[in-house]
Amino acid sequence: MRKYVFLTMIAVIAAMPSFATAQTKKGSNGGPVVKSQGHPIEFVRKGLDIVFYVGDDDGSPLSTKDMRGRATVQDSGKTVTVPLNPASPNMMTGKLQAELTPKAVVVFSASLHGHSLTARYTAE
Repeated sequence: MRKYVFLTMIAVIAAMPSFATAQTKKGSNGGPVVKSQGHPIEFVRKGLDIVFYVGDDDGSPLSTKDMRGRATVQDSGKTVTVPLNPASPNMMTGKLQAELTPKAVVVFSASLHGHSLTARYTAE
């Protein structure tokens, strides 16, 4: 039951137009940046590795040491959840099972000290 509730929440978030228009800026690592509650989050993929660089409200790196997160990937009609692990200084990293196709949707979800962050990206 929880799985279906989570997937429904992701589908609703993905359909929200405010997320779709937020992905216009490129970050210092070359990936698209989306702001979530004032926090810039940059998405970078290197082969099967995905990395999210998380910034603080002022744009400085935010420590992800105690952060918990996951990426939900909707690609070619399939939905996969990728667990993310904190990495110094401000990264959340995960490993895909297969390369992303163009137009795949990646939704970042994380929490830190009761503070939730969500960002939506479309693969190029």
